Amino acid sequence: MKKDNEKGDESMASNYIRFDWAMKRLLRNKANFAVLEGFLTTLLNEKIVIQKLLESESNQEDEFDKYNRVDMLAENSKGELILIEVQNNNEYAYFQRMLFGTSKLVTEYINRGEGYDKVRKIYSINIVYFSLGSGKDTVYHGKTEFRGIHQNDVLELTPFQRQTFKVDAVSQLYPEYYILKVNDFNQVAKSPLEEWICYLNTGDIPDSATAPGLEEARERLKLDKMTKTELEAYYRHLDNIVILRDNIFTERAEGRAEGRAEGRAEGLEEGLAKGREEEKKEMARNMKSLNIPLDTISQITGLEIEKIRDLKI
Repeated sequence: MKKDNEKGDESMASNYIRFDWAMKRLLRNKANFAVLEGFLTTLLNEKIVIQKLLESESNQEDEFDKYNRVDMLAENSKGELILIEVQNNNEYAYFQRMLFGTSKLVTEYINRGEGYDKVRKIYSINIVYFSLGSGKDTVYHGKTEFRGIHQNDVLELTPFQRQTFKVDAVSQLYPEYYILKVNDFNQVAKSPLEEWICYLNTGDIPDSATAPGLEEARERLKLDKMTKTELEAYYRHLDNIVILRDNIFTERAEGRAEGRAEGRAEGLEEGLAKGREEEKKEMARNMKSLNIPLDTISQITGLEIEKIRDLKI
């Protein structure tokens, strides 16, 4: 199912446009909402109709994010907010980033002076192309519930609260999180959600796939519908992803190797520490060569901005 490509051949993986690029350029068009609605309907297991796309402080883009990350904020027919984020490369504090994104939306989309009953329901959907945390599944769902520490019972809403808020459980009032670790999917798709994950992972849409939205994706996300200029921009995007991934993987490997060598010669603990430091510096040098902002490099490597500024490329 997943095609084995030589490194750097990712742009030729299939006849369909990658989902993150589609989110940047195509799915923001109302005529293509059916693709996104199909994906959300499959994931959330309820019919989703997108009313409009929104902008927020939490989904601003910088030079580094142009190929590393893309997000989209949608409002559905029930007035709920759905934040979809695609993250291409490793971010060790990504769990906290998810929390920050939903917290910002809670405050951005309530007017000053309004009651707390006007707080919007938020879904945070995260499609990650790196190993986030430690787990065996490819799809994770997180929600908030309050459980008694003595009786182990779940705190429920009163009948009045159910009627007022039009929900059945406390967890439905709080943000919900979905994490799709699509790189870990390597099996035959047996459900609509797995068909979507297969597409997100490989860029392929099998002829047998029937999940909502994939039929529309077949028609609207074909590479051969792009102009020459659009294709060139698209392939540059894929090349940038490959370059950054290769840089990160190479620096990690070199840092570990140097750390092991130093550890054998001067003591394992000291050698590993030096190897990790050199790994961070080399990673920072490569990112500087790509003109990535210094504060972004600092966030990723943990190095101080002054040290990064002094590094020679």
